Amino acid sequence: MLIYLIAGEPSGDMLGARLMRALKEQAPETEFAGIGGENMEKEGLSSLFDISDLAVMGLAEVIPSIPKILGHIRRTVADIVSQKPDAVITIDSWSFSERIHKALRRQKIATLQMHYVAPQVWAWKKGRARTMHKYIDRLLTLFPNEPAYFTPHHLATDCVGHPVVENPLLAGAGEDFHAEHGVPADKRLVLILPGSRHNEVSRLLPAFLDSAALLAEQYPDLYFVLPTVKTVEQRVRRMLEAHKGVRVEVLTTQAERYAAAKAAAAAMAASGTVSLELAIMKVPHLIAYRVAPLTAWLARHLLKIRSVNLPNIILNKTVVPELLQEDCNPARIAEVMGHFLAQTDEGRQTCAAFRSEMDELCRLLGVGSVTPSRKAAEIILREIKKRRNGQGGQSAPNNAGETPQ
Repeated sequence: MLIYLIAGEPSGDMLGARLMRALKEQAPETEFAGIGGENMEKEGLSSLFDISDLAVMGLAEVIPSIPKILGHIRRTVADIVSQKPDAVITIDSWSFSERIHKALRRQKIATLQMHYVAPQVWAWKKGRARTMHKYIDRLLTLFPNEPAYFTPHHLATDCVGHPVVENPLLAGAGEDFHAEHGVPADKRLVLILPGSRHNEVSRLLPAFLDSAALLAEQYPDLYFVLPTVKTVEQRVRRMLEAHKGVRVEVLTTQAERYAAAKAAAAAMAASGTVSLELAIMKVPHLIAYRVAPLTAWLARHLLKIRSVNLPNIILNKTVVPELLQEDCNPARIAEVMGHFLAQTDEGRQTCAAFRSEMDELCRLLGVGSVTPSRKAAEIILREIKKRRNGQGGQSAPNNAGETPQ
């Protein structure tokens, strides 16, 4: 059995790697082809090309990359036609994935087509929910409120839950981090997480480093660590060398990243899945983001949500501070981080209230239940089996609109 997986950015690469493990556990004969990053490659995938070519955010930022992306679409479709997989599973990055599925539909390829992670129609482009059934056979979503957007439009949809809850490293302890990295016991760790895309790092890291320098003056007991990924590691190191305003230790492995997070007093992070991870570990943090002015203007006029941060959206309230565009500046970041780092009664109360809200978030996410990746794998294998048995078509969703158990 051959399953073709396509992940267009590092967060999708993480989802894809967990899905691959779950598929191999249930169907050891499964083979994989497609597009992924370092985590999927560790599970046995030989990626067709480097996914960093696709990891571009924002309208203004993506325009120069269009010719290369269109070339990758043609190359991917040709590879799928050649390999004739039992299923094509695209993961997140719907703008890229949709074009793959459309091309396969035009060529009438007889393979199961599914998408994992729903486009955020609750935030913008609600009309996409009406057309997705034309291009895919089934949709797997992360949040229990999402199937209701798609099932009325003839798309079989299952909520499997968010795989971030199954990361075993989130439940580990961070007590040994100081000793293993030679950090004095009286130092408090602060995480700097500027994102996994080149344009994120370019826009966010300078502000994060300048704010770290301000915090270091106010709180001499702070020790800064910066977990990064292979796709942007060299850029991060070059920017740190050029800054020289504050000492920052770079971490490159997942184990180090999560051990540091468990030991951290607070974190500053790019908006994204990382905020969910920090929330589950109950690390007080803020999120920041900055895009090109044109992209920001469009977002403010098109987005239909009050928050851009997943924990805030799920909780339906602003718990994690969001510093966007003009607010994403060193002075403001340092000011908000100071609310978490102040060693006063008010500072301790702020952190305690934050952790209490994260307890509720964990409950809503189903922390401790059946793993989302296993559930996704079960649905994919079931649909492949039905195709092989000649049933085809779309079957009714398992739990459209229900919270995964």
